[in-house]
Amino acid sequence: RTVRTECILSGIMSVNGKKVLHMDRNPYYGGESSSITPLEELYKRFGISDSPPESMGRGRDWNVDLIPKFLMANGQLVKMLLYTEVTRYLDFKVVEGSFVYKGGKIYKVPSTETEALASNLMGMFEKRRFRKFLVFVANFDENDPKTFEGVDPKLTTMGDVYKKFDLGQDVVDFTGHALALYRTDDYLEQPCLETINRIKLYSESLARYGKSPYLYPLYGLGELPQGFARLSAIYGGTYMLNKPVDEIVMEGGHVVGVKSEGEVARCKQLICDPSYIPDRVHKVGQVIRVICVLSHPIKNTNDANSCQIIIPQNQVNRKSDIYVCMISYAHNVAAQGKYIAIASTTVETSDPEAEIEPALELLEPIDQKFVAISDMYELTDDGTESQIFASRSYDATTHFETTCNDIKDIYKRMTGSDFDFENMKRKQNDVFGEDEQ
Repeated sequence: RTVRTECILSGIMSVNGKKVLHMDRNPYYGGESSSITPLEELYKRFGISDSPPESMGRGRDWNVDLIPKFLMANGQLVKMLLYTEVTRYLDFKVVEGSFVYKGGKIYKVPSTETEALASNLMGMFEKRRFRKFLVFVANFDENDPKTFEGVDPKLTTMGDVYKKFDLGQDVVDFTGHALALYRTDDYLEQPCLETINRIKLYSESLARYGKSPYLYPLYGLGELPQGFARLSAIYGGTYMLNKPVDEIVMEGGHVVGVKSEGEVARCKQLICDPSYIPDRVHKVGQVIRVICVLSHPIKNTNDANSCQIIIPQNQVNRKSDIYVCMISYAHNVAAQGKYIAIASTTVETSDPEAEIEPALELLEPIDQKFVAISDMYELTDDGTESQIFASRSYDATTHFETTCNDIKDIYKRMTGSDFDFENMKRKQNDVFGEDEQ
C-alpha cells in the first residue's frame, strides 16, 4: 500500500538519483490515505448496503479523504512541494479558520491583533500578558542570547515559560494545543525551544495568507501522491499499480528483493508501510476517525466552508485532543452545498465512539457518518541491518508536520545524511526548464 509518505519519498529519492520502483497492491495511488470517489465507493468501503440518497447529488462530485490533513502554509510539506515543483500539479485554497473548544463552545483562534483584542477567549489582563508572551516568541532567536530574557532554550521547560508570563490555564491550553499543535500535555515538562519554534511556525504560516495558517488542495489530498508519482517518473522512476506483494525476499538478514506474481524485483533498500511487515512492527494504539456528511456549515464558525476545530484534552477530561477537519464543495470534494467534517482522536478507552461524541455534537445534524478505527504501529526495527524502512502509521493530528518529520527521519536512515531542502532545489534546476512545462 503506497501511503502518501511512500509516494513523497519515492519522488524525493528519484530526484536524488536513486533508481525507484514503486509497487502498489491497490488500483489507485495512496493506500489508506487515499481519496475515495465516487461516493458509492465510500458507502461500499464502509459496508453500507444502501446506495447514497438522491439528496447527496452526483456520486462523482465526491472525493473523500479517509485521512484528512491540512498543510501549514510555511511548513515542511509546502517547502517539499515548492522545492520539487510538485506545486505545478496542484491548486491550494486557504482554510478559512481555526477554532478552539472551551467550556462547551467553540471560539475562533484569533488571526489578527484586532481579532485577538476582540476575542472572548480571554479577559483583558490575560490578553496583555498573552501579547507580551507572543512578542517574546516572535523576537526569540536561539542564536542570540539577548533575546532570551532569562530563558534557557535547552533547559527551561515550557511550563516555566508560561509561569514567567503568568499565563492562566485556559491560555496555556489554547497556546499548547491550538498554536503549538501538541496532542497531549507532555511538552510542558520538555525544554521550551521546540514549542517556541512551533508557535513561530504557526505565526509565520498565518502571516502568509491571513485567514488561517492552513492550506488544502482542490480535489483533495489524493492529488499529492499523484504529483509525487509524476515527479518520480520524470526522474526515471517506475510505478506499478494493482501489483500484489507476495513476499519480501531476504538474504543474510537484509532485503534483496520483492516477489510479486512469480517474479522478483531485486533491490538494495525497501520503503513500505507497516502492513507489509507485521513481524517488524508492534501495535501502539488506535485512532478513531468519523467521516460526517453535512448539508450545512458548522455552527458558530461564521459559515466557513473549511475549518479546523481543536478540542483540547483538558476541556473534555482526556489525555489527548480531539480534532475536527472540515472541507466542502468549495474544494471540489463534495456535491454542491455539501460539507465533509472528519473527527479524529487517539483511542483511550474500550468505547471509542463515546470518546469522539463531544466533536460530533458540534456537527449536528449529520446526514451520514462513516466510522473507522485504525491500528497504529511502530517499528521494532530501524532498518540499519535489514535495509527495510517502514513509515509510521498516520496519527490523529490534522496537519502534515508529523508526517514530514517521519519522511526526514527515513531519509536520514536510508542515506546517512540529513534531508537538505536546498540540495533538492539544485537538482531540480538541472532537470526542469527545457521540456517539462
